Amino acid sequence: MDEGNHDIAALSYEQALKQLEDTVRKLESGDAGLDESIALYGRGEKLRKHCQSRLDAAQARIEAIVADAEGKPTATRPFDEAQG
Repeated sequence: MDEGNHDIAALSYEQALKQLEDTVRKLESGDAGLDESIALYGRGEKLRKHCQSRLDAAQARIEAIVADAEGKPTATRPFDEAQG
């Protein structure tokens, strides 16, 4: 887990989520010492922020296109707006 921040930026959402899950598992196991736990926590927070950023970007893309009955893009609609 000694990869730098630039390495996190290059990760896909799925890769970052897997690393975040691994980090949480290691923290929860209690096997890491104090210094390692602090470093793992910091990396976990960076991975969490990266995942959130990737999700936000995907949501923005989904909001950007709403198709009409013929499949043509016609408008934008918030991602979480109730389907009617």
